[in-house]
Amino acid sequence: MTRRPLLASMASLPLLLAAAAVQAQTDWPEGEGLQLTQDLCGACHRTTLIDNSSGYSREGWRELIATMIDLEGTPELEEITDYLAAHFPERPDRAPTLVEGERTVAFEAWVSPTPGQRTRDPAEAPDGSIWWTGQWSDLIGRLDPVSGEMREYPLPAGARAHTVFADPQGRIWYTGNGNGTMGWLDPDSGAVTEYAMPDPEARDPHSGVIDAEGIVWFTLQHSNMVGRLDPETAEVRLVTMPTAGSRPYGIKLQSDGTPWVAANGSNRLYRIDPQSLAVEEHELPDAGTRVRRLAFAEDDTIWYANSALGRLGHYDPATREAREWPSPSGQGSHPYAIAVIDGAVWYNESGQRPDALVRFDPADESFQSWAIPSGGIHAGIVRHMRPTRDGDLLIHQSSTNRVLRITLQPSG
Repeated sequence: MTRRPLLASMASLPLLLAAAAVQAQTDWPEGEGLQLTQDLCGACHRTTLIDNSSGYSREGWRELIATMIDLEGTPELEEITDYLAAHFPERPDRAPTLVEGERTVAFEAWVSPTPGQRTRDPAEAPDGSIWWTGQWSDLIGRLDPVSGEMREYPLPAGARAHTVFADPQGRIWYTGNGNGTMGWLDPDSGAVTEYAMPDPEARDPHSGVIDAEGIVWFTLQHSNMVGRLDPETAEVRLVTMPTAGSRPYGIKLQSDGTPWVAANGSNRLYRIDPQSLAVEEHELPDAGTRVRRLAFAEDDTIWYANSALGRLGHYDPATREAREWPSPSGQGSHPYAIAVIDGAVWYNESGQRPDALVRFDPADESFQSWAIPSGGIHAGIVRHMRPTRDGDLLIHQSSTNRVLRITLQPSG
């Protein structure tokens, strides 16, 4: 299984097996195909991903492998899928707890062209096109949702773009998570403009937004920083979060353009002064809280996904009061991406298989949820969701290279 389609044949298998030797598991069940499966899968990712998966039938494992690498027509594929199906079968214990309700949704999905790219974070551009990043393949993709046509653009090697977002001019910005840069793509020429970080400690641009003045704001999770980029001057300013290990993650703009940041390493939200970059800490009540993403309501209060504790949270910056609700699938449901549309809160439970799309109505504090489709398997994980201009919702299934648009239909 590889991060990009390197194995059209098995010619490079010996090199992969050598590279994987240090990653091999020792506690998997004995059986034909054990060593081959550990070595080939471990060449490109942690084999603990298989231990922690929801398990599949033989056909399911074949479909999942096909999203990563082309092994068709090789005897190794048969041996691997036989071993996985025998020892890692389907696990119903990770199924989500789905809540029925009056609302209906419609899912429309497109599979991106390059296998193994880990399609993620789709965003709508001003012309209605949808853009995504193939993080593991150093590319950005464009989807015409009317025709279904897709085109992929190469990025600098090692960029490992984490998030894409469009500015009003139609430039497609991305965070260079792998090479410590911010960059933008010209959709007409395919040319890429990069901005290096001024501090070598600023290694991993993560998520980003653009304010009304054209300033680009972005987080650097493991560097514990937030950045401000002025495209007119190419100046990059950085500020370190006051709490060590905060891991600034999601970032959104308040109605006045003020950036707020979610902390994936501490129980905090951060407000960043747009001019001085002064950081204001807002501590959330439970010390175990970890927030991946946040979203603003119309009244500038904040909804957040408490990933570590399996809760949906609401925070009022004016009063500093927080309130939380248990997510339908419980403490291990790992809420992740989040958006607010027409007053309702939408998020996903990424700890379930399949992911559950959840709607919360603040008016009556009711939940409703749906299983997110991902082909014949459920290895999705939605990491970001964003509304479209017409009130739909864009998500992805990174493990199966899917971009999805969800039409949110009214009740009745």
